[in-house]
Amino acid sequence: MSPPTATRSQRSEGQWALGYREPLNPAEQAKREDDGLNVRPRIERIYAKEGFGSIWPSDLRNRFRWHGLYTQRPESDGYFMLRIRIPGGQLTGEQTAVIGGLSRRFGRDLADVTDRQNIQLHWIRIEHMPEIWGELERVGLSTTEACGDTPRNILGCPLAGVDASEVIDASEVLLEANAKLAGNPEFSNLPRKYKISISGCAHQCCQHEVNDLALVGAVRPDGRRGFDLWVGGGLSTNPMFAQRLGAFVPPERVVPVVLGVTAVFRDHGYRRARNRARLKFLVKDWGAERFRAVLEETIGFALDDLDEPPASPTSHREHAGVWPQHDGSYYVGFAPKTGRIAGHQLSAVARLASKYGNGRMRTTTQQKMVILDVPEESVASLIDELTALDLPVDASAWRRGTMACTGIEFCKLAIVETKGRAAELYRYLEESVPDFNEDIRINVNGCPNSCARYQTADIGLMGCQVSERAHATDGAGHPIEIKRKVEAFLVHLGGQLGSDRAFGRKVRGVKVLGNELGPYVETLVRRYTRSRRDNDTFASFVNRLTDAELSEFGAKPDFVGLPPAPGILAEARAS
Repeated sequence: MSPPTATRSQRSEGQWALGYREPLNPAEQAKREDDGLNVRPRIERIYAKEGFGSIWPSDLRNRFRWHGLYTQRPESDGYFMLRIRIPGGQLTGEQTAVIGGLSRRFGRDLADVTDRQNIQLHWIRIEHMPEIWGELERVGLSTTEACGDTPRNILGCPLAGVDASEVIDASEVLLEANAKLAGNPEFSNLPRKYKISISGCAHQCCQHEVNDLALVGAVRPDGRRGFDLWVGGGLSTNPMFAQRLGAFVPPERVVPVVLGVTAVFRDHGYRRARNRARLKFLVKDWGAERFRAVLEETIGFALDDLDEPPASPTSHREHAGVWPQHDGSYYVGFAPKTGRIAGHQLSAVARLASKYGNGRMRTTTQQKMVILDVPEESVASLIDELTALDLPVDASAWRRGTMACTGIEFCKLAIVETKGRAAELYRYLEESVPDFNEDIRINVNGCPNSCARYQTADIGLMGCQVSERAHATDGAGHPIEIKRKVEAFLVHLGGQLGSDRAFGRKVRGVKVLGNELGPYVETLVRRYTRSRRDNDTFASFVNRLTDAELSEFGAKPDFVGLPPAPGILAEARAS
């Protein structure tokens, strides 16, 4: 079935399939002038030799992303953030050691594990990129299309192939799909960024509900194992859950289906307004039935129907701690500080993965890392060595459950600090609520773009700024009152995935100052533990509240300001 005849308003969306090829915004114009993949030779032959000042503006602000490079705040300093693509989070000890070495040599010993299983370096100079690419590619790593209007890094379960409970091992088809997509000019000009997950994890750890394209492990009534197909998920300022197409995809057809969905997005996706160019808007307008029909026409075969498989029993999908593999060995998952890890720590972890296992490592979608293949008799020694590196395996619920985006330290879009605030927050909670061991996810985001998925967290904190009155003196020593902008956070509560999936509800009238996040979250937790019912989770409790109750549960509007409302602080600190 073909899409319906386009109306005038639909034609103005700039869909290629309708013959609309004229660029409708600067980003589309830049892509038509030159494919982002073509910028690498200019980096190697011109920019790396002549320096930051020689870079064409259209390359700097657009095409560099096709090779994983973003300018770092402040842009005038000439530093870059470099994102390394790690399909399925699969790393070897040698690869991890190389990343750690590059971080120490070129990135001030700093790295971030992201919630899309990449590793990001900071403080990178354009002059060093040829050497960095050479080192990465020598061990089979790449930065190609880690950013840009491209198929981004493909998420996969970090325990694919080793977890005894998995529905199906998706490792092979994930890597094959990545090889067909990454760096392929046929798919290097998409309407916007495009996020994929392919996982057979029984815990559904790859957040299929909020990806553009997701394949989720499933079993048909006849026992055949394959994947359930979802499309059109995404967060940011217009969050939408993905829709099931009701289709079963056997392993041998995963790659054609992935390429087919990508082609549908490329040809039918909206290209006029950047804020409507994600796949989720096309899926919303077409609906699942029509999208499936166009997909089947594109790939040239029909897909078998599939009833919806059961959702994961938990919204908290993590691979931290020590757990058995199907071969009798163990995997050991540990928690960096909200994803922040030093280059020397990465180098040490690479050594430990080879010393205690087979050198196999994984990154997770919760900013954690996992060492595989550890014999039972070596687990305790590995835990001790990781603990000595401040990479705890038995991390507190607060450290384990808190993650953060890059934030204003490096990201040009962010308006508040995130990594430091998140670390301060979990340390405060470790001291103030030390015995709390329930899984509560706290996601800290520096802007509305939801890189840290704040809408799907129990407690989602989105950065903003508020005006604060302060007292000072003028040049003559007279007292005056001044206004200044300070960091604060909007609050969203009760986000969760799974069968009861829901986006977090904004707590109206509340903006929490950055330096009062600890007392505020402590207050939430204490009110929850006092009032919950049996078998309640934080999300189920919150989602029973009315809007008025939610605002009261969160905090009173006068919580904003310095000092905060005395009653709130008194309650937070009393026990």
